[in-house]
Amino acid sequence: MLQVVASVQNQPAFEPSEGEKLGDQITELCGYIYAATHHLLALIREFDDRQYWAEMGFQSCAHWLNFKCGFGMNAARERLRVAHALAALPKIDEAFSKGALSFSKVRAITRVANTNNEDFLLMLATHGTAHHVERLVAQYRRAEKLQDPESANDLHQRREVTYYYDHDGCLVMKVRIPADQGELVIKALEMAMEKSYVAVDEPEPVAARRADALCEVSETYMNNSENSGSTADRYQVVVHVNSKPEADAHLENGPHVSAVTSRRIACDCSTTTIREDDNGEPLSIGRRSRSIPPPLRRALKARDGGCRFPGCTNHKFVDGHHIKHWADGGETNLDNLVLLCRHHHHLVHEGGFDCRRSKDGEIWFEDRQKQRLDDIPTIKTVELEESLAWMYRRFKDKDVTAVTSAAKWYAGEQMDWDHAVSLMFTYQQE
Repeated sequence: MLQVVASVQNQPAFEPSEGEKLGDQITELCGYIYAATHHLLALIREFDDRQYWAEMGFQSCAHWLNFKCGFGMNAARERLRVAHALAALPKIDEAFSKGALSFSKVRAITRVANTNNEDFLLMLATHGTAHHVERLVAQYRRAEKLQDPESANDLHQRREVTYYYDHDGCLVMKVRIPADQGELVIKALEMAMEKSYVAVDEPEPVAARRADALCEVSETYMNNSENSGSTADRYQVVVHVNSKPEADAHLENGPHVSAVTSRRIACDCSTTTIREDDNGEPLSIGRRSRSIPPPLRRALKARDGGCRFPGCTNHKFVDGHHIKHWADGGETNLDNLVLLCRHHHHLVHEGGFDCRRSKDGEIWFEDRQKQRLDDIPTIKTVELEESLAWMYRRFKDKDVTAVTSAAKWYAGEQMDWDHAVSLMFTYQQE
């Protein structure tokens, strides 16, 4: 027996492979990154609670994060949501601060966590993978919604139509409406498809025919005399065409279209000519009126594209603002106009902010302290070694190791989803 022990003790220590060493570096760094992410969210929560973003003229903290930190709007709103949710979940917050939980896990469990189920969710997040956490939360939310008598009203409240232009210039739409309204839309498309159906040897795909039917339904509605009125200019499809033949045409707030497409559109529509000089569009109506006529408004939208206030991404609900007010002698021309959203238009008039324009045409904004707002955000650049050294110093008391953020799940063990969801309902009733 002693000989066996001695032989074991004399064996050389196990040497991890290069892959295992690299893996340990990755997982350890992840722990530090998660701890740093918690620190970031804590700072964001304090910044939002004190509403420092409002002092700088931003509509929300999400807009400030979008402009100053490079977050997309959805990512900024999600980080704000998680940051505020953590304030009511001390145990999850502590585990996150130590790098034991990833942001993906925290983001998922904060959608359903409360003081009753916090321990259970923390246990699940500690032992399970991000896949386990996200799937459980999704299944629980689905089951909870089915048991809610107000789910029908919730479906109505969450109806939406979203759209964007794809990389190839096509419009992509996403529709979410209750089933009864959806059936009405489907019936309208089917009627339009049947009306325009022409028997051919090689018919077009049904999806393509639905696209044509949607355009016909829209055009039929627009051609209804009851829908025409003084606001017709707001609903025009505007195509900007350069006088140079080699230049591309483009939809207003949209992608470029081909020359042949612009010619086809121009066959049966009204046209407006906007002449520009070297410094911009000199279209003007002088002092005759302070209201902006439709041709001038289109020229203003063509130049500005949307709200010009630094950090604002609004390009739809915007007003024309006189840089030098009309009552003070300012003219209604492009040199004296700028597009502002309703929020920033209010700030410029009643909020203590100001908009100015230099003689060479540069437009800038000033805050309440008459300090110029930067148009381009500046983010401090740091070297990798510097950032790593900062993390190691800042979170050295967190005892972050290569296994800190690793799931304590036994590989191959299956999750009983029905049981886990039922436990969630049990905690919810406490």
